[in-house]
Amino acid sequence: MAIALITLAAGQGTRMMSDLPKVLHQIGRAPLLAHALASARSLEPARVIVVAGHGADQVGRAAAKIAPEAEIVLQEEQLGTGHAVAQALPALDGFEGRVIVLYGDTPFISPETLEQMAASDAAVTVLGFEAADPGRYGRLVTQGAMLERIVEFKDATDEERAITLCNSGVIACDAALLGTLVSGLSNDNASGEYYLTDIVAAARAQGLSAQVVTCDEAETLGINTRAELARAEAQFQARARAEALENGVTMVDPQTVYFALDTYLGSDVVIGPNVVFGPDVTVESGAQIEAFCHLEGCHISRGASVGPFARLRPGAELAEDVHIGNFVEVKNSVLAEGVKVGHLTYLGDADIGAQTNIGAGTITCNYDGVMKHRTTIGANAFIGSDTMLVAPVSVGSGALTGSGSVITEDVPADAIALGRAKQVNRPGLAAKLFAKLRAEKARMKKGS
Repeated sequence: MAIALITLAAGQGTRMMSDLPKVLHQIGRAPLLAHALASARSLEPARVIVVAGHGADQVGRAAAKIAPEAEIVLQEEQLGTGHAVAQALPALDGFEGRVIVLYGDTPFISPETLEQMAASDAAVTVLGFEAADPGRYGRLVTQGAMLERIVEFKDATDEERAITLCNSGVIACDAALLGTLVSGLSNDNASGEYYLTDIVAAARAQGLSAQVVTCDEAETLGINTRAELARAEAQFQARARAEALENGVTMVDPQTVYFALDTYLGSDVVIGPNVVFGPDVTVESGAQIEAFCHLEGCHISRGASVGPFARLRPGAELAEDVHIGNFVEVKNSVLAEGVKVGHLTYLGDADIGAQTNIGAGTITCNYDGVMKHRTTIGANAFIGSDTMLVAPVSVGSGALTGSGSVITEDVPADAIALGRAKQVNRPGLAAKLFAKLRAEKARMKKGS
């Protein structure tokens, strides 16, 4: 059966105390919306609808990056979840299949749980969970195996509030039936809103089946406050660390390693303490990341080593057996097999040939104040310490630059390039200068 997704992402999230739409706050360096859509897209849905409201332009741009196939519909007034789904239904006109309604601020529902929702043959299927502390969650009122209705906490009786089976808000329903049920919703309740949850009672009133699929409470965590966002980050990191360990990654101190949603690590990767992975990082099998490294938008090949105290920025491509040492920064650069960059170096907008050695203190001067320019260095070259490579410039294969050189012109293959000012020695001048400075210091001290 074809699947369509409706993801509700219109809320402002006033308790977040932020101008940013709630679904764009991040865990694992990705918006909450990205987490919600990542699991759902594993179902290979035929249609993806995102309902935006507060900050709709921002939400729409983010959704387009996360799921380019997504269609954005606008909920101009936030009149409840039923009203939000009603805004999405015209976009599904003619769609034949099952619709799953998700929430952009509920990031942890697993693909396996959603597969159970999709596979249910009930007219309406609701995702529920047994709550340790039911609090103000909506309650699922059941009769045997059947779900009779969902009651919101503020509308519930004392008997209903004693129920511990709670509503996550996620619902699956046939598209045509969903349209019929939503069109009949009323806002005659304590909040004056159109509750999507009321479709359960409406379906049962028509003699249709309604069932509950249950999941662990941790999957249904919704984000409404900064404190909940912090707890969600901790939950995400704990899960990501556990998965990495299970997949053959060694972490010296797992609690100090932080992952992004899309971090990919091969087996036998070794990660030291206090390493941070930003978005879009791939580390191939057998690579080693030493302590206190920060990685983002980079690719590290088999057998490479990075750090300690290194930073790889977007566009850094490290081939096999590349060595990046301490206090090295690499941005938008391709380093071929066996390149060594030991320490205290900046490589930006550069192409480095195989087996080349980059000496300490080397800088590719890539920015002229207006434009970025590239530096190209051939294979088996030797760049002396404290070389300034003023781009655009190229150094040929097998060439060498003298330490302390400023290279402003291309260097031919196998040549030595020296770009230093001539050294001048003035005998005895240092002693005279220091004597004068000491006398001035003594005079100032006496005067005070």
